[in-house]
Amino acid sequence: MGGAVSAGEDNDELIDNLKEAQYIRTELVEQAFRAIDRADYYLEEFKDNAYKDLAWKHGNIHLSAPCIYSEVMEALDLQPGLSFLNLGSGTGYLSSMVGLILGPFGVNHGVELHSDVIEYAKQKLDFFIKTSDSFDRFEFCEPSFVTGNCLEISPDCTQYDRVYCGAGVQKEHEDYMKSLLKVGGILVMPLEEKLTKITRVGPSAWETKKILAVSFAPLIQPNHSDSGKSRLVHLPPVAVRSLQDLARIAIRGTIKKIIHQEALSKAGNGLKNPARFKRRRVRRRRMETIVFLDKEVFASRISSPSDDNNNSEDMDEERPDEEETKASELKPDPPVNFLREKVLSLPLPDPLKYYLLYYREK
Repeated sequence: MGGAVSAGEDNDELIDNLKEAQYIRTELVEQAFRAIDRADYYLEEFKDNAYKDLAWKHGNIHLSAPCIYSEVMEALDLQPGLSFLNLGSGTGYLSSMVGLILGPFGVNHGVELHSDVIEYAKQKLDFFIKTSDSFDRFEFCEPSFVTGNCLEISPDCTQYDRVYCGAGVQKEHEDYMKSLLKVGGILVMPLEEKLTKITRVGPSAWETKKILAVSFAPLIQPNHSDSGKSRLVHLPPVAVRSLQDLARIAIRGTIKKIIHQEALSKAGNGLKNPARFKRRRVRRRRMETIVFLDKEVFASRISSPSDDNNNSEDMDEERPDEEETKASELKPDPPVNFLREKVLSLPLPDPLKYYLLYYREK
């Protein structure tokens, strides 16, 4: 599946292409996609393909095409505080993006058949929490993963506001999938070769919408050959946050509001935040050009071939400046983690500062 949009050179360009093709249509979904680099969920030797609109599979590890994840995220209509169940949670890429929208008071559970994929997902989740500045820009609902067959979920499990299944659902399992959903909830799954959105509008009332044609591997049926009995999957209990954890969330939220107010104040004084850097393909052209560098404007002329012969010595002297200018255009300043800087500047004991930062190393 995939190939609906052009490949990007980086994660931002991939998202730009998905927006242009109307696969990403809402700001919340766009923010989640930009916050998590798809390449981080690839094995190192396959990262060159991360920004193509194609599915990827290696052994048991699998990622759907970006256009599919975009349609899924839009169809789920995610909101802060909802509960989410990901059936076939895989690498955790989708669950982590969902967690950025659900916020600290949501529920984020995943069921994955293969234990090696669960370990891979946990490694990627740990890497995101420890190293990504996006973790501090959002309040994150950390996903919890359990191993098992999603067709064997314990019947006494709680129901969810949003459910997604990442494998083809056979018609005979449609009612089972619906049973996992709360009234008012949304289920998105591949059903009969169509990505399908089902909304539970009442205890026994449903609205169904076909989104697009897809091709997914079918759900693996439970294997009862060992003992003849199914192995029930018990989902994590809904945890109640401690008072200490709630205080940390509140303090971080207050600091973010202060940072936002300070940014608005600077903008009001004529100091604008720099535009988001976007990497572009470099094309060599001979043209009149104006270079904007910081707050200075430089007008320069790139010489024609005839000028090269007449001014070779001057060009040799100017070349280092041109290279420096090109480098400054292509390499943005590293992003500033304002929340981290603000927390570290507080007159607090270091252990408390690190607790507010979730003990993140970066």
